[in-house]
Amino acid sequence: MVQIRQLSLGPLQTNCYLVGCEETMQMAVIDPSWDGRAIAELAEQDGWEVSHILLTHSHFDHVGGLEQLKTASNAPIYIHPEAVEMLRGATMSAAFFGFRVPPPPAPDVLLADGQIIQVGRLQLHVLYTPGHAPGHVCFHLPEYRVLFDGDVLFKDGIGRFDFPGGDEKMLMDSIWNRLMVLPDETRVFSGHGPATTIGDERRNNPFLQRPGS
Repeated sequence: MVQIRQLSLGPLQTNCYLVGCEETMQMAVIDPSWDGRAIAELAEQDGWEVSHILLTHSHFDHVGGLEQLKTASNAPIYIHPEAVEMLRGATMSAAFFGFRVPPPPAPDVLLADGQIIQVGRLQLHVLYTPGHAPGHVCFHLPEYRVLFDGDVLFKDGIGRFDFPGGDEKMLMDSIWNRLMVLPDETRVFSGHGPATTIGDERRNNPFLQRPGS
């Protein structure tokens, strides 16, 4: 069975997810947004081994806790190759907005579309979903109909595409061709705000209402 815990951290209240396999007590941390030491301590207190650090993308508010979490857990960092350059610039990017982010460590594993990441007995499928940021990916647990989608799709909203490397057409292609093809009951855990489902967004998201629908 899977256990999912959501932590809203940092100045932008960015969601970090702790995704654990209850059979093996291995856990992936998705987007250690801030306070990486606290994330590691929380996992340890509950008996989990942080075995993977997974990044949907490398905007500074999603990697603010990366250095501390890597130091505390020594778990490998997974990122898409197109997101590596922005990861290197996270400290400078945060400073531009008046925040301090420690220089992030180098990634250990480069992700590819369709790759399956084994966390205990959980299988997270990598979906390449550019448009919000270079090298953006989502992590899909089809067995449990759960999607961790970073900043692609939100409850009643979509990700911004006006940041460097953003592209509106690519974002909408990612939403329609990678996310909206999933079952309606798929729960969507986003980088900001509350969870939703694919079906709810198909029906109610104002950015996804096509003419005549």
